[in-house]
Amino acid sequence: MRHPAGLILALAGVVAGPVAAEAAKKDKRLEVYWVDVEGGAATLIVTPAGESILVDAGFPGGRDAGRIHKVATEVAGLRKIDHLVVTHYHLDHFGGVAELCDLMPVGVLYEHGLDSAPENERSDPRLEPFQKAKVGRRVVVRPGDEIVLAQVMGAASVRFRFLAASQKIATADGARSNAAACGEAREKEADPSDNANSLAMMLEQGRFRLFDGGDLTWNVEGRLVCPADHVGRVDVLQSSHHGVDSSNNPVLVKTLAPTVVVVNNGPKKGGERESFATFASTPSVKATYQLHRNVHEGALNTAPERIANLEEATCAGEYVKLSVEPSGKSYTVSVPRTRDRRSFEVKRR
Repeated sequence: MRHPAGLILALAGVVAGPVAAEAAKKDKRLEVYWVDVEGGAATLIVTPAGESILVDAGFPGGRDAGRIHKVATEVAGLRKIDHLVVTHYHLDHFGGVAELCDLMPVGVLYEHGLDSAPENERSDPRLEPFQKAKVGRRVVVRPGDEIVLAQVMGAASVRFRFLAASQKIATADGARSNAAACGEAREKEADPSDNANSLAMMLEQGRFRLFDGGDLTWNVEGRLVCPADHVGRVDVLQSSHHGVDSSNNPVLVKTLAPTVVVVNNGPKKGGERESFATFASTPSVKATYQLHRNVHEGALNTAPERIANLEEATCAGEYVKLSVEPSGKSYTVSVPRTRDRRSFEVKRR
């Protein structure tokens, strides 16, 4: 019998929950680590219950899986990855999955479904190791699905929801008309690649909200908030598609009105000028962080203390960390390399 995807996700959480709850973190904080995979994606989430969600796993070749494993085990204190989300079928997102599975146990893998990828991309021979990776099981995600997570006493509840998959949007009952913002919206040339099929996700603890749109591109980003806003305001935005200009639609960024933006770029990939101009012109944004300094001549970069890695040739693979207070009312973003640390209040909604 094939269960509805939402039920499968709920069961996944029920199975993982008791194990994770036994190892509940003493500080009861929700933590997020942006692992440097030099222009790919790898966002590691650790809940107050000690349960882990990894969104994407970087490139193949050993470097990225090794960096993820190091942050997971030596920094976050994990022994396994409970949930692994692969946002779409591009090498900088799925490439490190098989190698990571050889380094540590991985539970449930969530994906949008290979049959919805463009034909030329789903036949990519580099997908074979990913398809054979040693995960506990696989789930095809539908918009509106949720990974049910273990909760702990003394901390605000944590949620992880999928807002989009394969260019379909989860429609929210409380979605509001966004006519004022959408009046200025414009479209770009349609994206025929699997970027447009990316999973988009919301992480929440209490009032705290973080949006991760994977590599969603401009037109699908616009549909998330136009003509109705199906996302709402957030505290932290992980820039879409590494901060490239074919993503980070201003109507999305300004509607979400983040306080903090984190750009998971590489030294020569992402963090592009139009996207940075959008972040800078969004009144709500108080701080932008980068995994890498963009080394291209004329590039826009944030303040050096908010950049995890400055050098291209001698990159040490430093990370950016976010930590949410157990109440879900404030959070801190830090760059261990520079010891820069800033705290922010969560938005009132």
